[in-house]
Parts: sequence; C-alpha cells; structure tokens
Amino acid sequence: MSVHYAPLPPGWPAVSLAEAHRRLTQPGSPFELEDIVINGIPQKIWKNGPKTLAELFRNGRTHGAREFLIHDDERITFEAFTRAALAMAEALRDRGIANGDRVAIVMRNLPEWPVAFFATVLLGAIATPLNAWWTADEVEFALNDSGAKLVILDNERYERVRDILGRCESIRHVLVTRLTAPIPAGVEALEELIGNATAWHLLPDRPLIGADILPEDPAAILYTSGTTGRPKGALQTHRNSTCNATITPFVAARAFVRRGEPVPAPDPNVQRSNLISVPFFHTTGCHAILCPSLNAGVKLVMMRRWDAERGMQLIERERITSCGGVPTVAWQIVEHPNRENYDLSSLEAISYGGAPAASELVKRLKDVFPKSAPGLGWGMTETTAAVATHNGEDYVNRPESTGPAVPINELAIVDDEWNRLPAGTIGELIVKGPNVIAAYWNRPEANASLFRDGWFRTGDLAKLDEEGFLFIVDRKKDMLIRGGENIYCIEVEDVLQQHPTVMDAGLVGLPHKTLGEEPAAVVMLKPGMDVTEDELKAHVRANLAAFKVPVKIKFLHEPLPRNANGKILKPALKQLFAV
Repeated sequence: MSVHYAPLPPGWPAVSLAEAHRRLTQPGSPFELEDIVINGIPQKIWKNGPKTLAELFRNGRTHGAREFLIHDDERITFEAFTRAALAMAEALRDRGIANGDRVAIVMRNLPEWPVAFFATVLLGAIATPLNAWWTADEVEFALNDSGAKLVILDNERYERVRDILGRCESIRHVLVTRLTAPIPAGVEALEELIGNATAWHLLPDRPLIGADILPEDPAAILYTSGTTGRPKGALQTHRNSTCNATITPFVAARAFVRRGEPVPAPDPNVQRSNLISVPFFHTTGCHAILCPSLNAGVKLVMMRRWDAERGMQLIERERITSCGGVPTVAWQIVEHPNRENYDLSSLEAISYGGAPAASELVKRLKDVFPKSAPGLGWGMTETTAAVATHNGEDYVNRPESTGPAVPINELAIVDDEWNRLPAGTIGELIVKGPNVIAAYWNRPEANASLFRDGWFRTGDLAKLDEEGFLFIVDRKKDMLIRGGENIYCIEVEDVLQQHPTVMDAGLVGLPHKTLGEEPAAVVMLKPGMDVTEDELKAHVRANLAAFKVPVKIKFLHEPLPRNANGKILKPALKQLFAV
C-alpha cells in the first residue's frame, strides 16, 4: 500500500477515478470524448479540443491585447504575436517553403522561437526544432537527417554552427535573429522580415492561413534526447500536437471532482501565468506549455537559463501562478536559503516531469506551499508530452506514482513478446492514443520493432496498480543487474533523495569481474549541508536490500549533468568514477 506524506481531506476521494473520468467526459461536457479511426486504428479523442495547430493558433488570437510572451523587458501581446507569425509565414512562403518542407529552428527560448514554429506549421510545412545545446556536429546530423530546406537560428547558435551549414546540401536559406555583427554573406536577418519583437504590434494585419490543414498532417519533427547513440526524429502530427491543450485543463478539473467539488468556471478577468524554464525545443516546453498557453491565454515568462534566485524574482514581479520543469527546479526553490525574502504567494501549481521525482519532494512542496498544488506528469517525445498525470490529493496519496492515464490514452504492461502482464507486475510500458506519434523519421527498423496496432513500446519498466495508477520503475536499458539481482536505479535514487542532506542523485552501474556490475551513486547536496559516504550508504541499507547499496558515492557541488529533456546523463556520471 502507498504511504501518503501529508494529511488528506476527510472523505477523500469523493468519487473513484473511473467515476471522475466518466463525469468529466460525458456527452455535452467540455471534455467529451469521441471515437474515431486514425490510420486504421480506433482511438478516443477530445471532441471539443482544437484538432490542428492552425485552429489552436486562431484560438490564441482571441486573447488580443493580453500579454503572451515576456522576455526581459520585451512584453508581447497575443495580437502582436499573431501578426509576427503571419508575417513570418509570408516570408517563408516567399522563400519557397511549402507543404511538407522541413524548417529547422535552432535557438534558445526567445519570442522568435514560437513565431518561427507557428509560421512554419501554418504553411503545412514541418517545424524541426533542434536542441540549442547541441554541438555543431550534432546540429549537422539533424539538419541532414531531416532534410531541412531552411534554418532559423539565434546569433549564438549561428556562431556555433556557421561552419557546418555549407555541408548541409538541403539548406537553401539561413535566417538569423538578434545578430550582434554585420549580416554575413548568405544570411538574412530575421528582423529585416518581421521587425524587432517590441514592434510586432505595428505589423500589418494579414489573413489567417492554415484552414486546409488536416489533423493527421505532419506538423513537427522533434529529436529524441539521444543519451546514447544518435537521436531519432519523432514525426508529430497536428492532432498529436494539440492534445495537451485539453489535457491541461482536464487534469485540473479532475482534482475538483475527486474532492467532490464543482469545477470552477474560468474567470475571464484573471490571467494565468507560467514561468517557463524548460526549452521550447523540448516536447514539454513546446507541447505541454507553449501550445496550451497560447490556446488558453496564459502569459509565458521566459528565462535564459534556470536560476532559482532569478526565478523567484520573476515569480514575485510577474505574479506567476504556475512554474516547474524538471524536479530539480522545484527542489531548488523549496530549499533556497533566500526563499522567504520573496513573495511567492501567487503560485497555484508547481509541476514537473521529464525526469523521475523523489517521493519526498511532494511532502516538501506541501510544507512550503500549502496552497499550491504539486503536479507530476509522465510522457515522452514520442507521446507528444503528457500521457499520465498526477496532481492534488492523488499525488499526495501516491507520491511514488506518476498518476493515471488521461482518458484519451491507454496504458499496458508487457513482456518482451508483447504479452500483457497483470496489475502489480513489472514489465515494459506500452501506450496508445492520438498523441502517440505514428513513426520515427527515416527509421524503418525502429518503427517495425516499437510500433504495433497503435501501441508504442516506451522502453520504460513500470507497473500499474488495480486502479490504473502508473509507477515508473526504471529505464529498461538502464536497469542494473548485480549478480543476477535487478536493481532499479529510480528506487535507489529515491531513497538517496529522501536523506535530508541530498538534493539530487543518480545511480549508475560499474563493471565487476564476477557480479557483472555494481551500483554507484553521484549526489548533489543541499546548500550548507554535509554528509559522509558511509552515512548515505547506511541510509540506503536501512531502507533497501543490501545488494542495492551503492559501493561508491561521489559528491558534486553543482547540478547533475542532464540533457535538455531533464534526464540524467548516465555516461557522464560513469566518467566521474573513471578518474
């Protein structure tokens, strides 16, 4: 039985999970479901949600003069954003971009990023966001793999990759924003096409486009994190990309129904706001934050890079109602020594995903922000962000879980031959739904092995309880086997993070002559905290079997290395033990 970490309201839950879903999705409700067939596969979809990114874009324009994008001192309204995206779509069309062409976007979080993304998809072209942290060689691979015809970069990325652009035969045009030097030959300044961000509201109005786009048309190629080997391009459709616009409000509504409370109607006089510290080029940033925010009129406040002190300053200044990203973001706020110097009372939700979260985190969040609902989600680039979601009392009651599937998705646990396993049994998680991509770009072998009858093999080891709550156990390929005994990294990492001195932890396997491999841990301590290796080993030994205790523990004074998706870079941790 799960152990909860905070008091639950008397009589909770008022209704079962199944009943809550039934009430919320019944005919006539905003979250009504519809049965359709997509590429020969029966699926459930949100009947009333946007079906294409063009439809979602048009919804965004209805928020008019409200602020949408905040970047330093630049404040851009929904109308100004709309005009910039339409102007850029026209400029891309003038440069030969048409239906199905790939347009690569290589930049950090700037107002120009969502403009470039929506300008591309409105034309029926395929937006191809690339990781802004990649090296020039990695960018070269993705440009050639995608066959991008046009690339849009910020100045910093351009300086990093300019020498490889000539080796990308498909590239016909290079657009660069926020250049700090004279415009190089063969390059166009984006500002020459759409002006500076602060003047987008002065751009002329243009007709809305994209009306002929269909839900199953391709919209984007997002590359997987590539912690090992070359990343794969996940080909996402318009329908894939719009599911989260309904998932986000559904999950919030479900918490009220589970409490037995009426779902409050949105107050048109109150604007929600989100501090976005994850990159737009990650599916969380693009599909779980950017797209739902545009659809619902949420203000997005951008950060160049995550810094807890700066984040708290922005929460206070902008009266941010939700923030999050990866679990480290939440930990750094709750443990920050200067936290009480800031007014963070506007926060209503602190959500995170992209990496495993220690069950202790929900307790700390409830202690520090009792009026703010903690939230957790599980998803992948291949599922276009959220599939299983957790918040409110459900999260408090099952802090080890990542929540149940939303009603448009189905989850199952299987063995290596796709045979279904019973509740409570650990196996590989498979998922089905309209937000699951149809294929990888140019990867026929991966498509043949990982997709079957609408189901996708996630590579995650997991289990489902009797009520359908998902428990992620580990990545299938990262699981350690010590002398024939399975060690799930997340289990040991969770116990380490329950120690009062530890902020973050990662477990890796070290080669062993007779046992095969042994567990070793890398931990980041909380500010001002100290602990010995032996003390942490004793803590793990007191909570887990002896064979799971790390044989070595190394300490870092900076965050553990993670990729843009928030996943710990295990090869980098292993290198720490090689020296």
